[in-house]
Amino acid sequence: MAKDKLICNCNLTMPLDGKALARALKLDGAPRLSSELCRKHLATFEAAVRKGGDLVVACTQEAPLFGELHEELKGEGGIQFVNIRETAGWSAEAKNATPKIAALLALADLPDPEPVPVVPYRSEGQLLIVGPGARALPWAEQLAGDMSVSVLLTDSGTELPAERRYPIWSGRAVAVKGYLGAFEVAWEQANPIDLEVCTRCNACIHACPEQAIDFSYQIDLDKCKAHRLCVKACGEIKAIDFERAERGRSDRFDLVLDLNDRPLLDMPQPPQGYFAPGGDALALARAVRELAQMATGEFEKPKFFEYKEKICAHARSEIIGCTNCIDVCSTRAISSESNSNRIKVEPHLCMGCGGCASVCPSGAMTYAYPRVADMGARIRTVLQVYREAGGEKPCLLFHNTTDGRELIARLARRGKGLPANVIPLETLHIASLGIDLMLGAIALGASRFMVLSTGSEPGDYRKALTRQMGYAREILSGLGLEGARFSLIEAGDVTALERAVWAKDYPSTLTPATFNLANEKRATLDFVFDHLLRHAPARKDEVPLSEGAPYGAVVVDKQKCTMCLACVGACPEGALVDAKDKPQLKFIERNCVQCGLCEKTCPEDAISLVQRLLLAPSATQAVVVNEDKVFACVRCGKPFANQRIIDNMLGKLAAHSMFKDPEALRRLQMCQDCRVVDMFEKGGDSIFNVTDKS
Repeated sequence: MAKDKLICNCNLTMPLDGKALARALKLDGAPRLSSELCRKHLATFEAAVRKGGDLVVACTQEAPLFGELHEELKGEGGIQFVNIRETAGWSAEAKNATPKIAALLALADLPDPEPVPVVPYRSEGQLLIVGPGARALPWAEQLAGDMSVSVLLTDSGTELPAERRYPIWSGRAVAVKGYLGAFEVAWEQANPIDLEVCTRCNACIHACPEQAIDFSYQIDLDKCKAHRLCVKACGEIKAIDFERAERGRSDRFDLVLDLNDRPLLDMPQPPQGYFAPGGDALALARAVRELAQMATGEFEKPKFFEYKEKICAHARSEIIGCTNCIDVCSTRAISSESNSNRIKVEPHLCMGCGGCASVCPSGAMTYAYPRVADMGARIRTVLQVYREAGGEKPCLLFHNTTDGRELIARLARRGKGLPANVIPLETLHIASLGIDLMLGAIALGASRFMVLSTGSEPGDYRKALTRQMGYAREILSGLGLEGARFSLIEAGDVTALERAVWAKDYPSTLTPATFNLANEKRATLDFVFDHLLRHAPARKDEVPLSEGAPYGAVVVDKQKCTMCLACVGACPEGALVDAKDKPQLKFIERNCVQCGLCEKTCPEDAISLVQRLLLAPSATQAVVVNEDKVFACVRCGKPFANQRIIDNMLGKLAAHSMFKDPEALRRLQMCQDCRVVDMFEKGGDSIFNVTDKS
């Protein structure tokens, strides 16, 4: 059901056409147009709220004001905000932007995505401040009154507080792992003085003849001459030990403030509850504010992913195949469990980038915030409304909800804005955009699929996006669909973004597909390939792809292959199968994800991979890639093995000293039952029944 929409031309700075918007949105009457909705025409908003029902306000700048009024007026329905000013109305082509404005407003009528599970955190305010004393101790003094503070000093020379208000340790080789509410910190107690035991009585300072001990209560080992007078002065306290055997220390904390120059967790996206501002004063102030906000309490975030172990191509029998998700994860939330042949995802470390789902070849890892089906519905809606409103060659510009959104807004304020056919779509993280969405958007009628990166995303994500776009580009190019249909715009300022979006290189669109994009990646791509093949200028049965592509063939060297069928057991996708009634190895190419497990498992090195996309009907059929004759038992005639396996075994064992007796070799050619019978008939004296005759 369409929601009531309030639209403002922002003091006549946008040339809006109410009647054209009504036609595009299929409204009974023209939407309410105001010029000062947040000021002189505020009564229009109040009347709409009192009327009841869900409401859409085409203004994001004054969202706090409208939200507060909606609450004060006890609005019965919900309220949504859509930015049409910076995304369409403030543009050098604003007069032609009606189809885009209609498309953006139409998104508000889509139902909300299904809720996703949440990941809980619990913090009790146990804070560890780790770093040089000159930085760590002042902040410990500042924060000790608000939370339970501990300090781990990574240097010496800073005078310790006279009052022991919080634990202070010293250490090196500090290691941190975990997340908010569950950090595990380990370090080495390297200095002879253990600050946890030391009473700061100063006896060691007065006793040391080299003045190797100061009021940091740490021994300068370069000055120390090993008189050990400090040990004697310490006496029964026993805080000083030059021969300490157990140096390892560890403890658990809820939060970590890392004040070292080089962060202990050197990763693009550190876990929740870990802050490493470095020498940036503003970042330090921000970190302290966030620390205070999550000091104590229970918190939660969405579970951003779904994992289907059954179709995961990571490992079989402790042989590693695909590691794409592990390689791309910037938070180290994904690891390999070799004993169980599966990957493990720690949801508390996952920050929701979705890169793992984008690079997953099988669809075992999927993004849930939003799901592909939800994003597909948004893509289909904007393209359909835009097209029906008379728009041509729509280009989708995906960006994140933070600096990407802000850069687009700055382009509207300081530059030419976005062209009338460039439709911006937000996503939590651009790394979540995979080849299924890229090709799916083209199949649904998009001219181009562009992604804006402002540089804040880790480099590995941009590389992964570029690879995905490369595969998509190869597929379209192989089908005769040339043109710049995919691009990653790396722009950190207005000038670079303006230059990229106003290039005016927009290829013609295809006849729009009628299917919906699904959460199952391979199923979605099957529909996409079928649509592209039917509407592409060049119908081809095969498109070559670059190394690492998730589609391809398995090539079997028939001279090396012994038909052991180990590859069948290793294949996680059912691409390699055997025949039930005869010794055959079959291959279903469309199922293959090019994980390489069959290649690595094959004991004869008889398998190799070829990246390509096969579009012929045979891609979905089981094609025989090798077969063998059935070997029958030489005693009873019952089939029990493949000819090639028996020949290979006889060839390798014929020269062995234990098989000089022809009867022993002949027994290898018998089925299990006949082998036992023959062994007893010959008195049991054989390789299969060895006794000591000495």
